[in-house]
Amino acid sequence: MSGDAGETPVPRKGGIAAPPAARPSDKRVEWVRSAVARFERPLTQYATHVLGGDVERARDLVQEVFLRLCDQEQEAVESHLAEWLYTVCRNLAIDARRKERRMRLITEEQEASFTAENESPTEAAERVDAYGRVVEAMAVLPPRQQEIVRLKFQHGMSYKQIGEVMKLTSTNVGFILHTAIKALRDQLAEERAE
Repeated sequence: MSGDAGETPVPRKGGIAAPPAARPSDKRVEWVRSAVARFERPLTQYATHVLGGDVERARDLVQEVFLRLCDQEQEAVESHLAEWLYTVCRNLAIDARRKERRMRLITEEQEASFTAENESPTEAAERVDAYGRVVEAMAVLPPRQQEIVRLKFQHGMSYKQIGEVMKLTSTNVGFILHTAIKALRDQLAEERAE
C-alpha cells in the first residue's frame, strides 16, 4: 500500500485502513450533531420561506448546508455558527430560487404546521386568522424587509447576526426592521378600520 511519507494508515472496523485525516474526532462529530439538532428545524423554516413555500426543497437545501459545515474547520466557524449557517442557507436558497424563478405563497398545509398544541378550536381559528392577516400584510413588504422580519421574529436572530447574514450593518438592520414593522402596523390598522 502506498501513501504519503510519515502518514500511517489507521485501522477501522472491518479491517479497512484510512489515513488519520479521514476519521473525524468524536468532538467534531458531536459538534456537527449538536448544530444539526439546534438549527435543522429553524433553517428549514427559513429556507422554506426563501424558496416560496417548498418544504421538500428546503429540507434538501438544509442537508446541503450541513454537508458544507462538515467541510469547515470547527475553530473557524464555531464563534459565529448561527450566522454562518443562515448565510450559507440564504445563498443556496437564493441560487435555487433564481434557477427556478418562481415563488409560491405559504400553503394551508404549512400554515397548519404552525399550530400550537392544547388550544381550543376558537383560539386556533383566531390565531390562524391573525397569522393569515400578518402573512398577507407581509406579502406587500419589499423582499428584504420580509426576510429581516422573519430572521428577527421567527428565527430570533440579533441585529448583528441578521447584518452578517444579509451583509448589512446592525444600524441598517434596525432601520429596515423599524420601517417594516411600522408598515405592517399601519396596514393592519387600516384593515381593522375598514
